[in-house]
Amino acid sequence: MISISKNSVFNLKPIELSDVREEVNALLIDGEKAVAAFKTVRDQLIFTNKRIISVDVQGITGTRKSYASLPYSKIQMYSIQTPGLIEIVPDSELVLYFADGYAATFEIKGNCNIIEIGRMISTFILT
Repeated sequence: MISISKNSVFNLKPIELSDVREEVNALLIDGEKAVAAFKTVRDQLIFTNKRIISVDVQGITGTRKSYASLPYSKIQMYSIQTPGLIEIVPDSELVLYFADGYAATFEIKGNCNIIEIGRMISTFILT
């Protein structure tokens, strides 16, 4: 379950932007576009050029979904950790820190350029 709350941790895998759930497009505003996407088993985390959107698929059938929108303007700082040199399954880590004391930790498994994700977040929160 992706629910951005105090000290939350998520294990994510990168996915193609074409695999982002169709209904997420209905949430995007003019000029907004998805730039990176990740998933757990059923849930997704989408980075756009304006915010981060989480999709929490609930229930046995998965017909109930909860959406959360996190504007980059609410992020106070972030940290990233790159994978080690000889890891069988490389994993990176992104931690977002918010003004209200909350932190969300994202563990990303597989091929992910975490430095590029950090640069992207920097671009969105510093400009």
